[in-house]
Amino acid sequence: MTSPVLALRGAILDAAAADAELCALMGGSLRLYDEPPRGAAPVYALFSDVRAADWSTDRERGHEQSLGIVVWSEPGGARTALAVAERLDAILDDAALTLDGHRLVNLRVTEISGERDKDTRLTRVTLRLRAVTEVA
Repeated sequence: MTSPVLALRGAILDAAAADAELCALMGGSLRLYDEPPRGAAPVYALFSDVRAADWSTDRERGHEQSLGIVVWSEPGGARTALAVAERLDAILDDAALTLDGHRLVNLRVTEISGERDKDTRLTRVTLRLRAVTEVA
């Protein structure tokens, strides 16, 4: 069985890849990765930290997940990074995603925050998500 973390990531990737507007904002294809590919130029997004805690009940085994997606954009690209983050918010907040081996109870975007990296001057916008999943 797929872990709840990997099942949720897979469902997020599927939903994001199916959204033409998001792909257009990212240069024509979905650029959401676990790690940035060597030589990748922004704009792209990365899965960041994740925490999965037991959320089981008497009848169902489940998890509460807290995870992040970080959007990176070139210097001066704050508007682009925010547009990508807002599109991800529109796609994912309260989405009815299908997970491998798990059932999504709910998915909420809980925070969007942005800042400029001091060293690279790249803009980064972070989405924080909260999901509750149960074993199917």
